Formats: sequence, C-alpha cells, structure tokens
Amino acid sequence: MRRVHFLLLYMALALGANTAMAELADVADLRDGDMKKLTLHEEPKPVSEIAFTTPDGDPMTLADLQGSYVLLNFWATWCAPCREEMPTLAALQEEFGGDSFQVVTLATGRNSPQGIQKFFSENNISNLPQYRDEKQAVARDMGILGLPITVLIDPEGQEVARLIGDADWHSDSARAIIGALVSGGS
Repeated sequence: MRRVHFLLLYMALALGANTAMAELADVADLRDGDMKKLTLHEEPKPVSEIAFTTPDGDPMTLADLQGSYVLLNFWATWCAPCREEMPTLAALQEEFGGDSFQVVTLATGRNSPQGIQKFFSENNISNLPQYRDEKQAVARDMGILGLPITVLIDPEGQEVARLIGDADWHSDSARAIIGALVSGGS
C-alpha cells in the first residue's frame, strides 16, 4: 500500500513538472526583442538554498517563495543597466503581481539598505522587495557572473529560464510571456 502512495505522489509531481515545462515551451514563440535573450531550459534546474536578507534583517530563502512564478532579478545599486531595467520590472509587478506571479529583486554584493532605498526612491519604485545578498552567496551558488541577470522560477521552486543582461520587462513580448504563464499556458 505504501508503494502505491509513493507511486501516486511521484506521478502527481511528474505531471506538475511536465505541465510547467509544457507551459514554458508554449511561450517560446512569444519571445521577441529583448526577450529573445530569454533562455528556456529543457529541464528545470534547482535554485540556491542559501539564505539572503529581508529589509528587516531576517533570513529568507527562495524556497519561501514557492507556489507562484517568480521573476528573480539579481542587481546592484552601482549597475547602470539595472537603473534602466528596474522600472520595467516594477511595471511588470504592477500589472501581473499577485498569487500566481511576483517580481523579486535581490541586490547582490555591497549594497547598503540606505543605498537600496535611495535607488528605489530615485527610480520611483515602491512595489518591489528590497532583498539583499550581501556576500553574493546566492549569486555564486546560482552561477550569476554579471549584472543584471534575471531568472524565472516555476511554482515548484525550480529555475526554468534565464536572461543575461538588461531587458525591457514591460515590453509586449515580456508581458505576453508572463501573461501566458500565469494564465496556465498560451
């Protein structure tokens, strides 16, 4: 009987993963402009289990965000392309943020809370989290070799796509991709 339960659980998990990958494959044709740089993985990849810091100074991990699609943006206050990109991430969060999707920003390296607050204030951003990866531990663990880099994480907490460099995350193509994912496919 125990084997039957494990078999049913395995099948449910496999079907869930296959559904997420099928949804991702459906959005491949929606990539245009900057979104052509979005690399869709053939198989989901694990994400870091290392803790980062909330604005309150509390530890948090990416596992805490499971249950929705997460667009995880690695950035820094000194990064000029990040300054251009961040308002488009805020606009994407404004349009799609909710139970099935969220934009998460993770300042990696030496970014003081005051510097992050100033950056967000100067760019009129009030709807994105101000998480910090002070020692670049999460970034290193996930192979982040430059900034900005944005990772798409599925509701099961697996990396399913990655975009290296800056992008207009509120472009028609980006909005079509996220819209298709949060609605369950195109």
